[in-house]
Amino acid sequence: MAITAAQVKELREKTGAGIMDAKKALVEVDGDMNKAIDLLREKGIAKAAKKADRVAAEGLTGVYVDGNVAALVEVNSETDFVAKNEQFVALVNETAELIAKNKPADNDAALAILTSTGKTLAEAYVEATSTIGEKIAFRRFQLVKKTDAQNFGAYQHNGGRIGVITVVEGGDEALPKAVAMHVAAMSPSVLSAEELDHDFIVSETTALISRIEIENEDRKRTGKAFLHVPQFGSAAQLTDDVLSKVEAEFKAELKAEGKPEKIWDKIVPGKMAKFFVDNTQIDQENALLSQLYVMDDSKTVAKFLESKDAKAVTFARFEVGEGIEKAANNFEAEVQATMAAALEN
Repeated sequence: MAITAAQVKELREKTGAGIMDAKKALVEVDGDMNKAIDLLREKGIAKAAKKADRVAAEGLTGVYVDGNVAALVEVNSETDFVAKNEQFVALVNETAELIAKNKPADNDAALAILTSTGKTLAEAYVEATSTIGEKIAFRRFQLVKKTDAQNFGAYQHNGGRIGVITVVEGGDEALPKAVAMHVAAMSPSVLSAEELDHDFIVSETTALISRIEIENEDRKRTGKAFLHVPQFGSAAQLTDDVLSKVEAEFKAELKAEGKPEKIWDKIVPGKMAKFFVDNTQIDQENALLSQLYVMDDSKTVAKFLESKDAKAVTFARFEVGEGIEKAANNFEAEVQATMAAALEN
């Protein structure tokens, strides 16, 4: 049976298959459109299964706000150029929208959501893997909620490789996005330093001191000025006893330098402020409110928000591929090897 261009066009529109795949399917089932759709679907599932073990560590984040609920998602591909594919981008955006509107409990529930075509998200990912030609995987999502008195800040950086949602109460409309941009740049893991685990603080402080001491050994060899070695890493370690002892030491130094006692109250607060900054580096690395605001490093994010009569309530941040171990023999290498072999033949 002769297959017409109109039949091929119709099948492509219904399935997203390539021209040759659509034509071959129609030929195989003697032009029966429904059977051709089923055949392409079966072949798509088979192709997707073959790609299931591949590492997909590239991709995009997606953000969608629906009233007082926002969704942040990460969808992975094997190569970064596929992340620019129109079908891939559309799938990421649809995934974020469906999750924001349906509020699933977990990934399984998310993948069971019906799309506008009547298929589940899981089926949409199988089809995308088949038609795009490499593994397309839905990795994770986070729902963020706010009250009517609060505002969302949504921001995507580096073409969507980093996605951020913030919730801020107070301030102007531009403030939540400004905070989101800071989160994208500085990558905090928690809102407040109070959320940091004690054992984490101890281990990270030890590692920090070790790194600085090693750096100072190199600086000693090259004649560079030494970096300050902190005693602590978090405000949680700066007890009243510790701060009282440090303040007494500063006063003793001023006395030894011959500074009159009447001016100590003007000098000591500045020294204490510097001591606090120097000895809370773990907080600054990990806690949003303790970080120096990226657009004005003279104040922390907490102080910046305070100056705007606002406060940060929560945030979510995804960076594509974080935590995924890429295989050394990746998909791009496979493509290059295949092309080289073809040129040789």
